[in-house]
Amino acid sequence: MRLILLGPPGAGKGTQATRLVERYGIPQLSTGDMLRAAVAAGTPVGLKAKAVMESGGLVSDEIVVGIIRDRIAEPDAKKGFILDGFPRTVAQAEALDVMLKSEGLKLDAVIELVVDQSKLVARIVNRAAEAKAAGQPVRKDDDPEVFKTRLEAYNRDTAIVAPYYEKGGKLTKIDGMQAVDAVSAAIAKVLG
Repeated sequence: MRLILLGPPGAGKGTQATRLVERYGIPQLSTGDMLRAAVAAGTPVGLKAKAVMESGGLVSDEIVVGIIRDRIAEPDAKKGFILDGFPRTVAQAEALDVMLKSEGLKLDAVIELVVDQSKLVARIVNRAAEAKAAGQPVRKDDDPEVFKTRLEAYNRDTAIVAPYYEKGGKLTKIDGMQAVDAVSAAIAKVLG
């Protein structure tokens, strides 16, 4: 099961990815985590990334896709994986498609959690309050101003990825404003 979860910050991608990891026994892949691991492991792609990061540059799509290629070759990803937070641009989506094809793989699903963005700030404020009440640390990106900046960046840069997959007939939209269990059930229905 190889899939991508799309949607703005606060849409519930992380929550749903955690449930999918448990249900299917496949890893959730974070490009940031993979990048740090590749650098720490000193892989060829990791060394390229380290050089770019040390010079203060942004890691290229080519390097990120190379890190994903290396990561999905690991034993725990043989049954599949969940990409959350990647691709962020159409160029990344195209590069991912090319890489997967070169590996003889394809995506099984691209799921977009569709949400009412005007209600997301309230959702984030509530999430922060619940974490605080439970004695848990509040996520740095749950600050309303930080969140609004992230949402603006998503709308400017990443929202165009969903139409790319829709045009290719791969996208399924799910109402992310439903209760968590209802969203999980809708995803399970799509995945069969």
